[in-house]
Amino acid sequence: MNEERLAEIEIKLAYQDKTIKDLNDVICDQQKEIGKLGSICEKLIKILNENGLTVLTVDAPADEKPPHY
Repeated sequence: MNEERLAEIEIKLAYQDKTIKDLNDVICDQQKEIGKLGSICEKLIKILNENGLTVLTVDAPADEKPPHY
């Protein structure tokens, strides 16, 4: 393998390593944000339930029939 080709491969590998690190940082930040948003949603649902309001959650099925009926 000639030196020029080896250097080109090393450069590409360095860029890929940096991209992977950057993507991992973004994923970690997003996971933290998802955790915060989940906590906020739980608090809001608790407050609404305490005030006598019902809240449909993701687990609760809608009373609507599917569009094909």
